[in-house]
Amino acid sequence: MEKEPITVNGLQSLKEELKELKNIKRPAVVAAIAEARSHGDLKENAEYHAAKEQQALIESRVISINDIIARANVIDVTKIENNNKVIFGSTVAVKDFKNKNKIEYKIVGQDEADISKNLIFFKSPIGKALIGKDKGDLVSVSTPSGERNFEILEVRYI
Repeated sequence: MEKEPITVNGLQSLKEELKELKNIKRPAVVAAIAEARSHGDLKENAEYHAAKEQQALIESRVISINDIIARANVIDVTKIENNNKVIFGSTVAVKDFKNKNKIEYKIVGQDEADISKNLIFFKSPIGKALIGKDKGDLVSVSTPSGERNFEILEVRYI
């Protein structure tokens, strides 16, 4: 079983999602199935089939979260020596040379990654290009949308 790196916040979010699935969503879907079952003929009962499908999705996610938690290698960057190197879990402020914008990325695990929140997977093109670099380094990245060039302005461990 291969360990997956995850941040402290990422693990906490997964545990909260698991708790909600088990304590709120699972009982609600069981009640919906019982209600739909009481309507009679299950073959043509759309509510029953929709509820069963929802139940399968919930159970699948519960299994997935349990697996992630079992394989989690929690990395707390606040306890790592600050040497201005980009590592898993660090927050990196970069300047994009194309549009001169300053962007902050947090390097995270696969299940935490959300580009809309600037949480990038450490194995993504940008994540791989940034890891191991220092404050002040220039970084060139081949992305699906083309070549991007950054200067690392700051590395924080928060």
